[in-house]
Amino acid sequence: MLPLVSLWAGTGVGVDDSEQLMYMRFLWAGYGGSQPPLYSWLGWLTSSVFGTSIVTLKILKYSLIFIGLTSVFVAVRKLGYSQRTAVASMFGVWLFPQVIWEMQHTLSHSVAALCLSGVLLLALIQLLQRKSPLAYVLFGLAIGAAILAKYNNVILIAAMLAAALSLRKTRQVILRPQIVISLIAAILVCVPTLYWNATHPGDLLARSYKFGIDDGNGALPVALRGILDLGQAVLNFAILPVVIFEVAMLAARIGPSTLRERFPDSEKLVWRILGFGLCITIILMLASGATRFQDRWLLPILLFLPVAFAVRMDALGEKGRIAQNLVITVAAALAILILPVTWAYQVYGGKGQGRVVRLDYQTLYRDLTADGAIKTVTSDWHWVGNLRLADPNLVVLGKEVPGFAALLQEPAVLVWLDKPNPEPGILERIHQAGFVVDGASHSLRIPEFFGASDGRLVNVVKLKKQDAK
Repeated sequence: MLPLVSLWAGTGVGVDDSEQLMYMRFLWAGYGGSQPPLYSWLGWLTSSVFGTSIVTLKILKYSLIFIGLTSVFVAVRKLGYSQRTAVASMFGVWLFPQVIWEMQHTLSHSVAALCLSGVLLLALIQLLQRKSPLAYVLFGLAIGAAILAKYNNVILIAAMLAAALSLRKTRQVILRPQIVISLIAAILVCVPTLYWNATHPGDLLARSYKFGIDDGNGALPVALRGILDLGQAVLNFAILPVVIFEVAMLAARIGPSTLRERFPDSEKLVWRILGFGLCITIILMLASGATRFQDRWLLPILLFLPVAFAVRMDALGEKGRIAQNLVITVAAALAILILPVTWAYQVYGGKGQGRVVRLDYQTLYRDLTADGAIKTVTSDWHWVGNLRLADPNLVVLGKEVPGFAALLQEPAVLVWLDKPNPEPGILERIHQAGFVVDGASHSLRIPEFFGASDGRLVNVVKLKKQDAK
């Protein structure tokens, strides 16, 4: 329904999806903006089948969410828990605000991280139970795909291996010589992107500033700032499922003493994955001097927290089953209640970056091509990817796109929103590509759906190839 609502309203998509619209026509080993390639590869595949549209973007996103949640369900069942426990685990993961809300109208690589984290858990459990050569191959493929989905999945992989090594029965599986099969499979999957990253370090580290790395104010103050920001990110990410599980346990009259009953190895594995993941994150934070964390970065690290709660309830008899039922009921009710709000946000957007969904891109494209066809559109921000909804053959470039110079072809224009001048960064990329601004810029007033009657200001200037000297 969500893509159909967007099609009916005629609106565009948010900044994360519009970035994918720029990239999904190219099947490259790596992309710009410090981003891993898997989501863009899957976007290329999906658009090759279904064309370039909002429906294609949503097919991709919801397919990945479905695979991730289903993998969690199957993994919990394979651990020997009841169907109710598996459903509570799956719905618990759905309760993360980043999943139940943010992923409905934004985010891309985090969606791939959700999917491959669930697949990775399933592959690990399959390996621990089967110990076959095929299971080692599949585990290696899952490791490689998880890394290509989101680079911080490396923390989850390390946490899984550490948790498995910490238990006697699972340790034997990880230390078998066949684990080399998994290692080789993972490396083969990652080799093209690892090589690309090694030869494009600027693209790989383009957004490293987001970590707020600080090595000039003393180790202790930096560490304290990092710990406080990490704690805030953990709270923002996990508060909703934690509160709902806690309320469900209180309603079922589950006391603290009951929660401390003996843990089976299957449950220890899940809790230790969480524990090792947080420990590794803190160590990396202290070693790097990072002081800023966005809550969505914690998705692979805390994703299985609802799974741990759900399997703990399974050991508590009838009270645990009551708590699980309450969690399932609340999660299902929230999923239904949030639907109309999600649909409204999809077509209305927000007041900041999300507002770009309301721009009438069909009108913008017609105005840009009024004096003749154009081959390339570039901008200082990847909102402009929405223009490919009007013309799928259009080459759209942001300043982070690798191979910018080779892709910039005449006739070309530079467009930017709201302000009199574009960002200096995009002008520098254009100059490096051998192009210059051709004449003065002019302004367009483009209608906004559900917006002001006078429309939104879009500035346009033509670009031309600089004469070789």
